[in-house]
Amino acid sequence: MVQPCVGIWSDKCSSKYGRRRPFILIGSLMISLAVIIIGFSADIGYFFGDTKEHCSTFKGTRTRAAFVFILGFWMLDLANNTVQGPARALLADLAGPDQRNSANAIFCSWMAIGNILGFSSGASGNWHRWFPFLTNRACCEACGNLKAAFLVAVIFLTFCTMVTLYFAKEVPLAPKQHLRLSDAIPLVEDPPHHDHSPDHTESKPRKNAVHHKVGNMPESVFELDTNDRNADSASKDQVETFSDSPGAVVVNLLTSLRHLPLGMHSVLLVMALTWLSWFPFFLFDTDWMGREVYHGDPKGSAIEIKAYDEGVREGAFGLLLNSVVLGISSFLIEPMCQWIGSKYLWAVSNFIVFACMAGTAIITLISLGESQGIGGNEAIKNASLVVFAILGLPLAITYSVPFSMTADLTADTGGGQGLAIGVLNLAIVIPQMIVSLGAGPWDALFGGGNVPAFVLASVSALAAGIIATLKLPSPNNSYKPIGGFHFG
Repeated sequence: MVQPCVGIWSDKCSSKYGRRRPFILIGSLMISLAVIIIGFSADIGYFFGDTKEHCSTFKGTRTRAAFVFILGFWMLDLANNTVQGPARALLADLAGPDQRNSANAIFCSWMAIGNILGFSSGASGNWHRWFPFLTNRACCEACGNLKAAFLVAVIFLTFCTMVTLYFAKEVPLAPKQHLRLSDAIPLVEDPPHHDHSPDHTESKPRKNAVHHKVGNMPESVFELDTNDRNADSASKDQVETFSDSPGAVVVNLLTSLRHLPLGMHSVLLVMALTWLSWFPFFLFDTDWMGREVYHGDPKGSAIEIKAYDEGVREGAFGLLLNSVVLGISSFLIEPMCQWIGSKYLWAVSNFIVFACMAGTAIITLISLGESQGIGGNEAIKNASLVVFAILGLPLAITYSVPFSMTADLTADTGGGQGLAIGVLNLAIVIPQMIVSLGAGPWDALFGGGNVPAFVLASVSALAAGIIATLKLPSPNNSYKPIGGFHFG
């Protein structure tokens, strides 16, 4: 619910600091608080009555620490969505139609830099030595590593947020313009507007009008200089029926799905299948390295636990390689889009994911069949790292192309870019919930392990690639300014 609500509220925000930046600031502060709560959850649980036994010898459950951790994790998820939606919308606001692929590629490259720094911290394991004062009776080495990494992340986040707030200049939304941004029919197609200023879709008054139908879409009314009173009256009727409460936002959002621009339903379907293929990897990648590749067990003997921990750290190194490839690939997205088109590039990325997810299943079967014992085989470890690295290319495309395609298709609709990103986010979070709730029982159905989830991911990626090839619109052909609707 967070991204759609925040997207709509940011579209309507009339703060003097702009529409997106207040939400980015609030979300960043919430992220900082959330990661501190997570990092210090063991200490907080200890303070509120968890066991006083030293963490190096205690093997039971620390209920209060777990409760605090879960609260912090929920807050982190909420805060991430509070930042991501407005940040993507701000990017779409500032980029002109011809800049969206490049803008999203640059956005993706900075995400890659953040991932590299984050996974480097996870692969190190030496933070507790550099900051020994962070460990205590309740918090041993692994916990101290987490604390230090999070505190460093807060410093980076603070710096990056200040840069964004200072340099991303926004034009505040005037109160009259706020009234025109009704959500009752938020994503009905409207004629294109050719104002390529930073807020070219919503923040400029529309002075000219025509009555226009697109296919069987409802008729959209645009203001005429000579007929302001009638348009204002119609706008007022729409606004009066709308409430800004979260429930009303979600109801109107779901209702508006019937009125999406042509092509958006296909984008949402491909996006859902794409993320249905990605989430098993995101959830189980390092666990897969620890269990299936290194033959470890987090609940086994001391040797098995050590092998599992080594596998998890190697998985973090694999994610570091993944992020390096992600960063490099982000600079290739624009030329690749010009070469084969956004539609086919997205399809190719899904076929690559299909091959890689199938590869993880093959690697697992070979690894479990060989007699190397705990620690795994060196060739299999290297093959696993290659899979991690290759997945950086389709991940860069997934982080970029769907968002630029959505911005193209919804650039001239009645709602704002915040709402458009919120709608696209539905195609991300629904697969996430499906995988989170269903992956465990699905794996258990086939005897445990991570392979069943990866096989399902492979099938989803294949379906996404086929549907993308057959059904996705081609922005280069279908999204062109219509000269007949250019006024003054």
